Amino acid sequence: MKAKLSMFNFDLPDELVAKYPSKERDESRLMVVHRDSGKIEHKVFKDLVDYFDEGDAFIFNNTKVFPARLFGIKEKTEANIEVFLLRQLNKESKLWDVLVDPARKIRVGNKLFFRDAEGNDRLVAEVVDNTTSRGRTIRFYFDGSEDEFQEILADLGKTPLPKYIKREAEDLDLERYQTIYAKEIGAVAAPTAGLHFSKTLMKKLEIKGVDFAELTLHIGLGTFRNIEVEDLSKHKMDAEYFKIPQSAVDVVNKRKGQGKRICSVGTTAMRSIESAVNATGNLKVAEGWTNKFIYPPYDFSIANSMITNFHLPKSSLVIMISAFAGTELVMDAYQEAIKEKYRFFSYGDAMLIL
Repeated sequence: MKAKLSMFNFDLPDELVAKYPSKERDESRLMVVHRDSGKIEHKVFKDLVDYFDEGDAFIFNNTKVFPARLFGIKEKTEANIEVFLLRQLNKESKLWDVLVDPARKIRVGNKLFFRDAEGNDRLVAEVVDNTTSRGRTIRFYFDGSEDEFQEILADLGKTPLPKYIKREAEDLDLERYQTIYAKEIGAVAAPTAGLHFSKTLMKKLEIKGVDFAELTLHIGLGTFRNIEVEDLSKHKMDAEYFKIPQSAVDVVNKRKGQGKRICSVGTTAMRSIESAVNATGNLKVAEGWTNKFIYPPYDFSIANSMITNFHLPKSSLVIMISAFAGTELVMDAYQEAIKEKYRFFSYGDAMLIL
């Protein structure tokens, strides 16, 4: 049966949207869903260690969120402008794709000034292109090194919490809206399934003999974009940069060949590995851009288990989960989560699908 967007709709009470993370990373709740039997268990995230054995492998997305939300002043009018950095187009010329708000006030040629708390201009940018109704391309004027530029962005920028969290970013978000293994700067949203992993839990898995593989996918705002078409075959995903190194390929293919449990930590890791499958169904080294949209029915090649958070109705994320676990089972699990008051979205609870 062809999958339609309306199949992935459900009513979600506003109070179940998590505004803050759990006190400890690994103490969020964990729903364990068994695909073979349909059984659902209610656990705590640190119980994850009980479901994996020596030789199993986890695939992590090691992207790092940067402080993408800046607040600038428009030249002459002194109007306040919010600038959301989407992606760097050119390091040397400091060229960026951005979203601006309010968009109607910004034209090509306008200069924007970004000031610190004392009112000093730290960065100046010029709008060089109008790409969409809200989107712009801007060039920062900055003569220093890339490291110095990133330091200033870190000073001026705010953690880009998703809009549905409905609060301003706070100091705690600098640490908690970031995985503990984040390394590669470039995401404007966190790979949220990984937020539940603590150093203690990672060590317990390591002691048990579980292998870790890391890849990179820089998450863009397309992750949160609404799907506007009922026929899912007509939906186009935004492209996101990803990289799968040889080290990850070696770990995953070895354990896959041994019939071990391969666990994708999050939908972004899953998109990456499914974008890099060779003719024999194994993982291959890859680097580039992927706009892969996974929806039912879909045959997964690499992972046979996954960890994910609870997602928005009719989102590309809940649709991918349904492709992996079965639409009926996922919708039943979501109704159970709502009944049991699980916390949803980026700072919410987790699901392990086996």
